[in-house]
Amino acid sequence: MGKKFDIVGLIPAGGTANRLGKIPVSKELFPFILPGKSDKISVISDNLLRYYKNAGITHVYFIIRKGKWDIPGYYGDGSEIGMNIGYLIMNLPFGSSFTLNQAYPFISDKTVALGFPDMIIQPENCFSPLLQRINSNNTDIMLGVFPITSYRKWDMIEFDGKENIKNIVIKQDRPDLHYGWSIAVWKPAFTNYIHDYLTTQLKNRPDGTIELPDNQIREIYMGDIIQDAMINGMKINYVKFEDGKCMDIGTPDDLKKYYQLSSF
Repeated sequence: MGKKFDIVGLIPAGGTANRLGKIPVSKELFPFILPGKSDKISVISDNLLRYYKNAGITHVYFIIRKGKWDIPGYYGDGSEIGMNIGYLIMNLPFGSSFTLNQAYPFISDKTVALGFPDMIIQPENCFSPLLQRINSNNTDIMLGVFPITSYRKWDMIEFDGKENIKNIVIKQDRPDLHYGWSIAVWKPAFTNYIHDYLTTQLKNRPDGTIELPDNQIREIYMGDIIQDAMINGMKINYVKFEDGKCMDIGTPDDLKKYYQLSSF
């Protein structure tokens, strides 16, 4: 029997990369110059795999859509980079929440780490403090929170007067909010919550959307589920990386911005 493991990292990779325009590879394999290493060319998703590995997370699932066979072709089983990589095929094309839920049968009893393959983050050992804290207190979901200026494109955090999380504010015009979540770690209870939440939502809206109080209809983001879980009594905490940096590099403008910086 193989070595037992209790922590698994997820990589949602079911998207069509429309934001980057027409490219000849899956977005996750877009060529990328590593931070601080101008002579080292890699691919975008190497960043997230490195962050996982830095925290000792070596069991990872890519969740891909049919046709993105270049990802398993590139990484194989992960042995070349000292990781164990598996691949799951996305079923419902309704956004990242449904993509992540595809892993449910394989992770329902695991601690789960979530990052996004088109984000670059400092510090690179960002998952370790989340794992340490979630295992040392009564918390179901631990968020990694970073200073964010692009509040209209992010899941921002609204704190109460005691610095507890009050609300997850998703892609709204809230210039008063300065921090957003970019990574997360959670216990099996929240994995089951995600599954039950999405199952219920599909019964009500088979297209996988959510209707907001202002009658706007859009896809269900992970922030929606975290907010709902918090309302229903799940314990959410966070690690604030006050001096950390986080950048979404999944669009041409963001990639250009990254390369224009003298250092990230």
